[in-house]
Amino acid sequence: MKKHNYSAGPCILPQEVFEKSAQAVLNFNNSDLSLLEISHRSKDFVAVMDEARALALELLGLEGKGYQALFLQGGASLEFLMVPYNLMKVDGKAAYLDTGTWANNAIKEAKLFGETVVVASSKEQNYNHIPTDYTIPADANYFHCTSNNTIFGTQIKSFPKTDIPVVCDMSSDIFSRSLDFSKFDLIYAGAQKNMGAAGTTLVVVKEEILGKSGRTIPSILDYEKHIKAESMYNTPAVFAVYTCLLTLKWLKAQGGIVAIEKVNEAKANLLYNEIDRNPLFIGTADKKDRSNMNATFLLVDEKNQETFDKMWKEAGISGIPGHRSVGGYRASMYNALPLESVQVLVDVMKRLEEVVKQNEVTV
Repeated sequence: MKKHNYSAGPCILPQEVFEKSAQAVLNFNNSDLSLLEISHRSKDFVAVMDEARALALELLGLEGKGYQALFLQGGASLEFLMVPYNLMKVDGKAAYLDTGTWANNAIKEAKLFGETVVVASSKEQNYNHIPTDYTIPADANYFHCTSNNTIFGTQIKSFPKTDIPVVCDMSSDIFSRSLDFSKFDLIYAGAQKNMGAAGTTLVVVKEEILGKSGRTIPSILDYEKHIKAESMYNTPAVFAVYTCLLTLKWLKAQGGIVAIEKVNEAKANLLYNEIDRNPLFIGTADKKDRSNMNATFLLVDEKNQETFDKMWKEAGISGIPGHRSVGGYRASMYNALPLESVQVLVDVMKRLEEVVKQNEVTV
């Protein structure tokens, strides 16, 4: 049976990425060596790293605009630390928007380095919306936000204007929608959502914002050192970087971000329309802030849970139970999830409605 993978991450990737990466594990570039055993300094892998970094900038429209792309390790969670280490000045301060668990974790790390101003938070409402009525301090060293909140199913649709550097955690929606990425001075994203296998993190940084903190930065946490070493300061996550390259090449072949955005909008509209139409379900996020990547919803009556769970499992659906912070269900619709898979879920939701109506008539 075909599986419809709604996992929030690690998540679905294009089938051709699985096939090509599997082949590379057996025999990379006809070298009779596995991708897993070649030197990261070998000509073949250096070419992979260089192409992946260049392609990331190309797809984001940041070529020749003073940006560098890096593939680092430690996940987005390490970037929570690296961002203030590199950007918050000694005795300086930073501004953060608190829209979810990961944004809150980033705030905790920043507080270790200096004054951290939380300009707004939706925590008291269990992060069911994106705050908009706030002011960013003009004297902050940078403003940090999280573009998409995987757990709570919210997404920033419009980013604030400010004259200070803007940092954005795009771990769960990078490469999924068209934005003017030059409005951001630093973007970071764990690979395991829309980019590739877990184990590497993409960092895209405008070089001119670096080297101004006035603090001593440990070498492994210094963006400038990683740039100078062309993302090879230490042994990179070879397999994860290779799957990122394959996924980015797949995305370019689809028509790039502009093309995939249309598919993502069609998937989100299909599912949200059913959530709103079907009296058995209710969404958890404010409609204006709903994420196109992660749709979170509940059953209105939990007595239908056993039946619904049995139905979606029988349909080959995987990975939709919601995070414990929200409960219910979470359908993660990353770039590689086909529209047909969303239709399968919608059909199951419709069948549940029919079953419930029949049972009510019988009773």
